[in-house]
Amino acid sequence: MKLSTLTLSLALAGVGLSANAFAKVADQHTYANLDEVVSTHLYLDLNVDFPDKELEGFVEHTLEWKNAKARTLVLDTRDLSIHRVIYEGKDGTWHPAKFTLAQRDDVKGSKLTIQFKEQAKKVRVYYNSQPKASGLQWLTPEQTASKTHPFMYSQSQAIHARSWIPVQDSPAMRVTYKARIHTPEDVRAVMSADNTGAIIKDGDYFFDMPQAIPPYLIAIGAGNLDYKEMSHQTAIFAEPQILDASVWEFADTQAMIDRTSKMYGQYAWGRYDLLMLPPSFPFGGMENPRLSFITPTVVAGDRSLVNLIAHELAHSWSGNLVTNATWEDLWLNEGFTSYVENRIMEEVYGRERAVMEQALDTAGLKELLTQIAAPDTRLNLELHGRDPDDAFSSVPYTKGQLFLIYLEEKFGRDKFDPFVKGYFKAFSFKSVTTADFEGYLSENLINKYPGIVSKEKVHEWIHEPGLPADAPNPTSDVFDKVDAESKAWLAGDKAVNYLPAKQWIVHEWLHFINNLPRDLSKEKMAELDGAFNLTNSSNAEIAFAWFMLGVGNGYDAIYPALDKHLTHIGRRKLIVPLYKSLIKNGKKDWAKKVYLNARPGYHPLAQGTLDDMFNQ
Repeated sequence: MKLSTLTLSLALAGVGLSANAFAKVADQHTYANLDEVVSTHLYLDLNVDFPDKELEGFVEHTLEWKNAKARTLVLDTRDLSIHRVIYEGKDGTWHPAKFTLAQRDDVKGSKLTIQFKEQAKKVRVYYNSQPKASGLQWLTPEQTASKTHPFMYSQSQAIHARSWIPVQDSPAMRVTYKARIHTPEDVRAVMSADNTGAIIKDGDYFFDMPQAIPPYLIAIGAGNLDYKEMSHQTAIFAEPQILDASVWEFADTQAMIDRTSKMYGQYAWGRYDLLMLPPSFPFGGMENPRLSFITPTVVAGDRSLVNLIAHELAHSWSGNLVTNATWEDLWLNEGFTSYVENRIMEEVYGRERAVMEQALDTAGLKELLTQIAAPDTRLNLELHGRDPDDAFSSVPYTKGQLFLIYLEEKFGRDKFDPFVKGYFKAFSFKSVTTADFEGYLSENLINKYPGIVSKEKVHEWIHEPGLPADAPNPTSDVFDKVDAESKAWLAGDKAVNYLPAKQWIVHEWLHFINNLPRDLSKEKMAELDGAFNLTNSSNAEIAFAWFMLGVGNGYDAIYPALDKHLTHIGRRKLIVPLYKSLIKNGKKDWAKKVYLNARPGYHPLAQGTLDDMFNQ
């Protein structure tokens, strides 16, 4: 993206985008007229209506006008019913406002245009969401772990906040918020805010988020939630059935906060709590500030998958504190976060484990690079109007991480760590573009220590497809030993019972399974399964890797367990590739039957992806 002279000068000075610079950021995924008026604070008053599967009430925006002549506010919506709009004038009284709701666009939703007779101080929009809201999932009691209460939760990233709030839905702007949420008395509501008001379960909850955040980080959940503290700064909200297991699994969260604060600056958000969601949650986690949303699929009973907690925590610096200004700059969120996540894992669990995770992620990226179009393998992606959900792949995550590892290796941690810490400080509570980052990088690392990394190399990493020839290629001595054992078994030199696999941790198992021949015989599959019961693994990541191998090799023994896996888990990472492989390997009819049974329990985001797949 080309930047104006003003924005570039801000970047070179190490200054983030101010409110006055909104007009300089071309966010193709919002209708909002941010160059004329900005919502600085919003107040939500919503009723959680489980029977009708809707949020109903109003949002009130406090407005800051940038153009003295402007009298129009444009908000983003998607599938919302707008009932009426009123505004507070200069005299402090409220007046009706004219509004029009445009025809729906498949990607951006419907533009809500509100016209005032004067520049309003505040505007209040009365509305309700629809059961099909892309950013909400409604679960019946039968679809939850407790089986006694319904459950509702939001997923606002990338542009799904507009499906449950009329809002300027762009990461280029930031807003504080307060909320009053009404639920049945026996249902607890929580939000990405101060949840002190949610401790007492009474059906009437008050929330406050005093730090300005982009709209995609506004989040809500409501269900049969209990609460238990892990430390003075951390706690778990979860259904009773998974609460204690989650508290044990994530007991190292406080240590992660403390270590990260020492490396990259003090944690800025007060508390860091976790909300355990039902298995239908389509992602591993979502970094909603103060309250990360977490999939139960990482509760493995051995703390082997807690890098996901490290990832969501890392977003408290990269993403929540310093935010990508557009979804074409997603790598600034996810690449930095993947890098910081791995540094957290190294600090808390040691270098060996951190390198194994690097190696697994790099192997996954390299496989992906052979499957997707070259333009989509660039860090600074060009979406050309496509849904920003298309930006999410291992490219912004792992290629972005490898770029930062590359810089770390070239400059050394003694120079690179202060650079990263300074970056977070310079752009704290601001939204930045890739060009802003490039300017800051040039000023504070490339030019400061000349002759180490060229600007041409930086350009190659960020703007060219694929991986540079000299990209880091993390390798693990532990994996070398696994490879030797695998080779001996495959060659018949070692019986399956002599594999030391019962001592392997999840990373070794994933490397082993992912590197087995893709045409492994059914007899060899049965050998492994008989020795280690992989078809019935309780670790969701290991089960996924085994199922992927089994589908490709026609190992029919997996299918009853695979049916259960696909029916009870909605995490896209663990189901979408399996459906793709089933279709590719002649099992489309079986897969569609399973999908139609499982579909009501999937999140709308997963449903959309899979509907498209089966309709092709």
